[in-house]
Amino acid sequence: MAILTIGFTPLVAAQSAPPRAETAPATQAAPTSAADLDRLFAELAMPSAEGDDSWRRAQSDILRIWSQSGSAAMDLLHRRGVAALDEGDAVTAIGHLTALVDHAPDFATGYVDRAAAYAAHGDFGPAAADLAQALTLEPRQFTALTQLGAMLEDMGDLPRALAAFQASLKINPHQPEAIDAVARLQQAMDGIAL
Repeated sequence: MAILTIGFTPLVAAQSAPPRAETAPATQAAPTSAADLDRLFAELAMPSAEGDDSWRRAQSDILRIWSQSGSAAMDLLHRRGVAALDEGDAVTAIGHLTALVDHAPDFATGYVDRAAAYAAHGDFGPAAADLAQALTLEPRQFTALTQLGAMLEDMGDLPRALAAFQASLKINPHQPEAIDAVARLQQAMDGIAL
């Protein structure tokens, strides 16, 4: 595992775990639990062929699984926090999402979303700590790695931003914003190296 650091906060840039040898039956019900994630990540990592959108379904299913805390009350706090963030109210979002992670400390998506709220508020230290916690809980959290890359790029740390985006793309190679960021950062760093 490669370690990305911001100040004194280590962030683990995880590689995609190898897929399990078992395969899911074709008539399997919609994925609903963490037990389905290995199969979904294997599908997500596959290059897309023309007309094959299986990666889109896998990505959607992963994000849906990640959005479920396992508690209706915690899911409500999560929705309220995300809604506040969408409305530009970072302070309210931080409040709801802090209550969420206090009561559901194993819910990685809560940390990812609170990191976004902290970053929107200009609090990059707490944002980095939340991304580190999310990656500790779910090392394949490609949204956390992409968010980390964007934050590092905004801070001017191009080499570590590039590493974060590349780590995210190893897990989910179908992220246009991360693909564009890698190209942009490589070009910028090539210009700096000249």
